[in-house]
Amino acid sequence: MKTAISLPDTLFKRAEQTAQYMGITRSKLFANALEEYISRYDGERITQKINEVYEKIDQKEFEPYLNAGLESIRNLTKDDTW
Repeated sequence: MKTAISLPDTLFKRAEQTAQYMGITRSKLFANALEEYISRYDGERITQKINEVYEKIDQKEFEPYLNAGLESIRNLTKDDTW
């Protein structure tokens, strides 16, 4: 699909130079950059959603399990010497 976008001259020149250096077309550079930007945004959005879920969880409910894990590690490493 073709589309037209407006860019500041300096950004356009940098994009041209970068595409030439990479040996790809400007279109490919823009497509790659947009894909990476969207992927990064999606990752941040997923992290935000996970954080929202964790904020709703009563952490005290899981405290015994967390402490049990720490106690197991202590028992496993109690005879370790440094």
